[in-house]
Amino acid sequence: MPWWLWGLIIVGAFLVFVFIHDSIQKRHSILRTYPVIGHLRFLLEKIGPELRQYIVAHNEEERPFHRDQRRWVYSTAKQQNTYFGFGTDDEIDKPGHITFRHSPFPLGRAVPPDAPLPCGKVMGAWRDRPRAYRPASIVNVSAMSFGSLSGTAIEALNRGAKLAGCTHNTGEGGISKYHRHGGDLIYQVGTGYFGCRNPDGTFSMDRLAETVEGAPVKAIEIKLSQGAKPGVGGLLPAAKVSPEIAEARGVPVGKDVASPSRHSAFDSVPGLVSFVEEVAAVTGLPVGIKSAVGQESFWTELAQHMAETRRGPDFVTVDGAEGGTGAGPLVFTDHVALPFWRAFGVVHSAFGEAGLTDDIVMIGSAKLGFPAPAALAFNIGVDMIGVAREPMMAIGCIQAQRCHTDHCPTGVATQNKWLVRGLDPTLKSVRLANYVIGLRKELFRLADACGVEHPGLMGADNVNVVSAFGDLVPAHHAFGVRQERTHSPARIAGLRRAVAADDTIA
Repeated sequence: MPWWLWGLIIVGAFLVFVFIHDSIQKRHSILRTYPVIGHLRFLLEKIGPELRQYIVAHNEEERPFHRDQRRWVYSTAKQQNTYFGFGTDDEIDKPGHITFRHSPFPLGRAVPPDAPLPCGKVMGAWRDRPRAYRPASIVNVSAMSFGSLSGTAIEALNRGAKLAGCTHNTGEGGISKYHRHGGDLIYQVGTGYFGCRNPDGTFSMDRLAETVEGAPVKAIEIKLSQGAKPGVGGLLPAAKVSPEIAEARGVPVGKDVASPSRHSAFDSVPGLVSFVEEVAAVTGLPVGIKSAVGQESFWTELAQHMAETRRGPDFVTVDGAEGGTGAGPLVFTDHVALPFWRAFGVVHSAFGEAGLTDDIVMIGSAKLGFPAPAALAFNIGVDMIGVAREPMMAIGCIQAQRCHTDHCPTGVATQNKWLVRGLDPTLKSVRLANYVIGLRKELFRLADACGVEHPGLMGADNVNVVSAFGDLVPAHHAFGVRQERTHSPARIAGLRRAVAADDTIA
């Protein structure tokens, strides 16, 4: 019998088996009614995101990042051509569109190879922290934990941060061996106190001191909540708690690890401020907080308490509801917390009323890893930005949106060894550095076109937003911040000192 006939018999027998199975099973009504061909429906559902991503969707239709944005990140990371031809396909008069009013006399500066753009403030200066410092980059890698990301991905990010001269936020999963490849760290402390916990899960100052002492930590960030799942705790299943993850987090191997929805070390604004001061006193480091924004009263109370006591966080990271490196329940990812642009206005206004905006370093996080939104953020009072998903794309992420399944096809957001093996941390670290430096170069050129030396110096006459009525309004009007606070004499002087590199604080 010829081989092809055997093949037909085997295929026919398989289809008969599937037909019988589909006809008698009761779990899926579509398959029971349409045996065999009903599987096409599930196949199309499974590959639907890929079909839309590569074939169906318009250049600016997809979410969370559309094709043009992904292409810009990939091209920048690979140092390919980042130009777009034949004019814009964006609707430049739609509400929310950002418009920069360039100067008729740009500065005309050559962009340095690394495009140095330092922070205009000295982190920790307002409380005279012993290890206060001026961040060398206004663009930094935001919080992504080892455990949610693979060790190889973390290593690529850390190596890339070193090459780009920026900081790398550890995320709340502790400091692993993959974080120790030369990049400066911001150590994030979440509700699980990973890397600084007692066996019962409560906070341990002694363990914190040990962790900080053994790693290149430049600052500590107390995470209250994040945009992806504000107000929700987490559970790392026992099956995922490998020896490496257990070592980084300071937990037993092979046991469920819970992250509560709230901190056990404090339960009030005064308690939070005291906790920050205790951590700063032991480590000497700048200490800040990160949070998505919900109830405004918290921020008003915090700012007023800090102003009255002259104690509290050295920096505040505002995370918008657009944030998404952490998987969470759909109702929380879609409906809880304010979007970044409104959230930042709430926080900046609270600290502005308390007279603290010139003292506290304001950090923005939530889809700010592109030149236009980043420049807009600096214009309304942000001092630094943290980027997360954009660096993920720079090291290979294709927006498959399978981060929560442990089946990330590019090895970025998975612990599957077979999938991780395709990610080369040495190559990808260079791409991460190219992306960060490339973003700084675009911000450098944009500021130059507007006639200023730093994107934070662009004024109300440089940055406009299209309103709901179609007219152009200054950005600070659109987002509820006051220009005299975003461009105070102290902030402008700090930015100019940073650009001139005449500040001696390391």
